[in-house]
Amino acid sequence: MKKEKKEKQEKLNKNKKKKKGGIFWFLAVSTMSVTLLIACQFFFENVVTGKEKFFENTRINGIDVGGMSVAEAENVVLTNMLESKKDIELELALNDKTWTLNGNDFEVYNKVQPVVAKLSRYGRDGNFFQNLSRSKKIRKEGKDFQVSYTCVLANINDKIDGIISEVEQEARAASLIFEPNSEEPFRLDEGQRALLVNRDKLMSEIDQALLVGTKARIEIPIIEIGDQIDLEELKNSVIKRSEFVTSYEKSKEDRKNNIRKALENFNGMIVEPGQTVSFNETTGARTEEAGYSNAHIIVGGVYVDGVGGGVCQASTTLYNALLLADVDVLSVNHHSLPASYVPLSLDAMVSGDYSDLVFQNNLENPIYIKTTCDNRNVKVEIFGQKFDEGETVSVRSELVKILPHNGDKIVKDQKGEYTNKILYKGEYLRIKYPREGYESKAYLQYFKDGQLLNEKEIRHDFYQAQDGVVMEGVEDIVDGMTIPASDVKLIKPQKVTDETTQNVKNRLKTTNPSEFNP
Repeated sequence: MKKEKKEKQEKLNKNKKKKKGGIFWFLAVSTMSVTLLIACQFFFENVVTGKEKFFENTRINGIDVGGMSVAEAENVVLTNMLESKKDIELELALNDKTWTLNGNDFEVYNKVQPVVAKLSRYGRDGNFFQNLSRSKKIRKEGKDFQVSYTCVLANINDKIDGIISEVEQEARAASLIFEPNSEEPFRLDEGQRALLVNRDKLMSEIDQALLVGTKARIEIPIIEIGDQIDLEELKNSVIKRSEFVTSYEKSKEDRKNNIRKALENFNGMIVEPGQTVSFNETTGARTEEAGYSNAHIIVGGVYVDGVGGGVCQASTTLYNALLLADVDVLSVNHHSLPASYVPLSLDAMVSGDYSDLVFQNNLENPIYIKTTCDNRNVKVEIFGQKFDEGETVSVRSELVKILPHNGDKIVKDQKGEYTNKILYKGEYLRIKYPREGYESKAYLQYFKDGQLLNEKEIRHDFYQAQDGVVMEGVEDIVDGMTIPASDVKLIKPQKVTDETTQNVKNRLKTTNPSEFNP
């Protein structure tokens, strides 16, 4: 009996414990549900909906926005910034130059809202429950914020890009400036480095400056990109390769004018590698309209007046300077008579109709041409890259043989051109002396440290002998008339001997072949 009673009591106690544990778990679950519901409501109202209020003691640009919604705070901050926009004075500086942008230079737009919305989440980002537990403390702290005026300046990027375009510059390589009329014909231009604006850094500095006020001065951040050219090496890279001088001291002024006029076209000329230059194309037509005068020219072995006379001395002086500079001459012709100002086979006859001097720059770098004419001499200088160490170039003229003349030719004055001087048969007037001709060659010589390394033939010319011309009157002598003895001595055909040849060679060593200037 006692045993049954004991078992019944134990069963009753066990049921009581079960009932008590169930109530405990029910109360725990209920409490957690309520807490979670409150938390979800807080999260939905203050985070998801975006209706959170700013904490107390929060300021934006000095304006108290504590307890305001995002929309309310945005409105007061934007209004204040637009009112203060007129006070903006942004000065950008680089060296001694400045650019100033005032508030009135900018259009307006509104990028304040996303910034204010972000500031409103201060203290609410991160672990939700941690923020929830610290919310009272954060509300007491508050914070001061600044919004940059760039948030209301619509066209600030365009304004800054405009200034950047004035500042930035492309690189310009260092170079030599050719000034042929200066005492020093070459001036070194050191070029310029490329200047680039560090735009990201500049915009960041502007944003930071306008974050704390309306006035700012900012040094434009620059990136310089330079070249690696050795300026001293560049300065010494061009030397005078050659010069050639001829004399026109005894020429008349009209002839001098023509020579100067022609060479003016070449003074300061820069000929690039591979470029071809024509003398006739460069000088153009030699006409009075172009400034040329009448002077002696050679026509058929006879000197006559013609517009542009003397230009051949300009082309010849240039030709010899080109040879000595070792520049390729593609086309050149000799005169019908030798020139007095250069040795045989070193003249360069030009005529707009049929003869030209053409050359091409065969060097790796440009050549530069300088011409000068004073009252006595004509000079052409060629500048360019250095010769190889110890190398020099020279020219040599060689008389191959004399071409004998046929003496005088007597011509009747049938047209009566000389009746004021001769009229009757047996009266003579010399028009032209006979002239011997020459077969000649010219050579280009290459020396190394004074030793001849190579010699090449560049010309083989024939200057044809010229007959003398003596005019005779055509009228018959009247009976009883005596004609005075003529002082014209007729010249017989030339006989060339070894002695004659040697005499001519000796003469050519000291003077050029002709006493006349074509």
